Amino acid sequence: MQRILITGANGFVGQILCKILQEAGHYVIALVGTKSPLPKHANQTLQCDIRDAQGVERAIAEAAPTHVVHLAAITHVPTSFKEPLLTWQTNVMGSVNLLQALQYHAPKAFVLFVSSSEVYGASFKKGIALDENSQCQPLNPYAASKLAAEAAFNEYFRQGHPGVIVRPFNHIGAQQSADFVTAAFARQIALIEAGQQLPVVKVGNLLAERDFLDVQDVCDAYVSLMQLSDQAATYPRCMNICSGKPLKIQTMLDALLDLSSKSIEIIEDPARMRPSDIPSAFGNNAAIKHTIGWEPSIDLRETLAKLLDYWRAQVNNVK
Repeated sequence: MQRILITGANGFVGQILCKILQEAGHYVIALVGTKSPLPKHANQTLQCDIRDAQGVERAIAEAAPTHVVHLAAITHVPTSFKEPLLTWQTNVMGSVNLLQALQYHAPKAFVLFVSSSEVYGASFKKGIALDENSQCQPLNPYAASKLAAEAAFNEYFRQGHPGVIVRPFNHIGAQQSADFVTAAFARQIALIEAGQQLPVVKVGNLLAERDFLDVQDVCDAYVSLMQLSDQAATYPRCMNICSGKPLKIQTMLDALLDLSSKSIEIIEDPARMRPSDIPSAFGNNAAIKHTIGWEPSIDLRETLAKLLDYWRAQVNNVK
């Protein structure tokens, strides 16, 4: 049994990962913010602000983890533009606080840092599947802060701390915030079905292509990657988590609309257009496939059906 600390354990991915790990028999320690509700799937919960170096150090000393998955971050791109200082303090200094605390109190703990495919930024304009050696050219404060945090992790890895960096591409599923595109579609459809919204879905750029994954597949990759702690450090230090198959956002919307019996009009909303939108963003997953044999296995039609059912339940509960 491993003692696995999950930062950001109350987030979309954190909740699912805690459940998977606990059901697998691991001792799960959830690290959440001081004002966050207690997570449902954890053996132990610790509360502190990731920006508080002393608080993080106390938490790591108490947790004594064998493994850490660092998810805590500001992840919403529009928020990163509105609040860049909060984004940098959370995503970069929060990571440095964690690394320093691990160096002091759990120097052998294997740490998996969840970065983002957003770090590639302008390199996606090439229109090809990017691998881990592709140039990183961030286009927003969120992506820039994640790349800076990667630099901090690489420095600690260079000094001998065990761990890996992952760059997951767009992962979706039930419980995801409507701040993100497929959940926003599902929520609007659910509201229309419930008679709480006119039969109109407002959309951004539907022609953009993204590399979509079920969040369960992404969590399965994290669980498998943590097993690298039993191996000599010959594995890649940075790996994409992606399908390698770009899908138009229009395709995702059409699949959701097919799951509804309502007649729905689609209207472009200028407010939903990103200033730095990339036509096509997808990755090469050869490194992770070669290292642990991982590749996505869940049909996204199943994912979208569960996502829509989740928002139907949410809308009905609000009544």
